[in-house]
This record gives sequence, C-alpha cells and structure tokens, in this order.
Amino acid sequence: MLKDYLIVEKSALPDYFLKVVEARRLLESGACQQVSSVCEQVGISRSTYYKYKDKVIEPTRLTVGRKAVLLLMLDHESGVLSKVLNSLSGFGANILTITQSLPIHDRASVTISMDISELGGTLEALLAALEGVAGVESLRLVSVE
Repeated sequence: MLKDYLIVEKSALPDYFLKVVEARRLLESGACQQVSSVCEQVGISRSTYYKYKDKVIEPTRLTVGRKAVLLLMLDHESGVLSKVLNSLSGFGANILTITQSLPIHDRASVTISMDISELGGTLEALLAALEGVAGVESLRLVSVE
C-alpha cells in the first residue's frame, strides 16, 4: 500500500498542490467556513481543491507515523469488525476513534483513526494484514501524521 506514495520536496511540486494544503488548513482551523471562499482566497478552483484534497498530505511533525486514519469497506457479517480490530491490536495500534456507517447492500464503511507510535512492524505490513482479513472489501490509508 505504501508503494503508492512518494515523499517529494515542496519546491518540486506545482504551486496548486501547496495551495490545496493551505486551503485544507484554513478550513480545518475554522479560519474559513466555505470551500468556495477558501479557494478564492488561496487562488485555486474548487475543482482543483476537490480533486487533490485527499491526495496531498502534509506531515505536521518530524516524527512522522504517530497517527493514521483508515477507511475500510466491510462486509456486513458478524465478527468482521472484531477481526479488523484484533489485527490492529496485534500490531500494537491504539484505536482512537471508530465511525461506522449503516450497512447498505450488505457493506458498511468504517473509518478508524489510531495511534501508531507503538506499532510492532511497518505500516505497510499492517495494511497488508488488514487486506487479508476475511470480509474486508477495500482498504484505503487516508492520512498519516
């Protein structure tokens, strides 16, 4: 899963990536309330913001890898979420929040935020183990701090 990511110096990126990061920072801080106004303020289109808002992630500390957010699509079967949580626990991840949607068409989306500072192994190994859990239809690493 981590093979899909690169670490790139900011100076090598097009300026609109940095503007997307700034727009997200302004929205998250509450300095701006609406996407249209923040996009106008930083100088990008709304379509650029929506296209890249989940693709460009800025590490907030030099100690990268303390927190992570996963988005999973799980089969709506008894015990699937429990197996996922057991796998996370087995790797030493500390669950911070779990948000699960109502199941639709026998699948539910689950967002898990976790502290991975005490992770026993690599994040890539954890993601591979989760992909192997029966009932996990899809898995996406949303962010890492």
